[in-house]
Amino acid sequence: MSRKFLSILLFILIISTGSLAQSNKVKVIKVPEMVKLTKAKDDQVKVINYWATWCKPCIKELPYFVQAAKHYPNVEFIFISLDFADQTKRVNSFAQKKELTVGELYLIDDLDYNSWIDKISPEWSGAIPATMIINGDQKKFYEQEFHEGELTKIIEETLNNN
Repeated sequence: MSRKFLSILLFILIISTGSLAQSNKVKVIKVPEMVKLTKAKDDQVKVINYWATWCKPCIKELPYFVQAAKHYPNVEFIFISLDFADQTKRVNSFAQKKELTVGELYLIDDLDYNSWIDKISPEWSGAIPATMIINGDQKKFYEQEFHEGELTKIIEETLNNN
């Protein structure tokens, strides 16, 4: 094989691999699937963050979630975007920029928030950012923006109660 052919082949491989790494990381789900995510599956602590690309407090707190997910590999992190379901490319691009590769990334396909927020938590007014921390049968809901150190403190307390 010629070097030119190998160079072209290598270029194509690099391009296709890069596009695969960024394509469809976000999974579009319906409400029943989202509700299932809030169920404990074992003794593993689970952190579910509800956010959107247009929400400034959500964006501001995301680095704390990324940092916590890297620090606590035994904790399951789930990020559920409330962006429009047809904006998967935007959410994927945003997730790559913000390093949201540390957990599962979902996009809810139901704009009628009032029909399902009580299924997540009766405490939830629908405002974001919002976070649920699940430890076995215990669920704690936080309708707030986390600041540096707050999320890790709560995760530590949750793990110590395990």
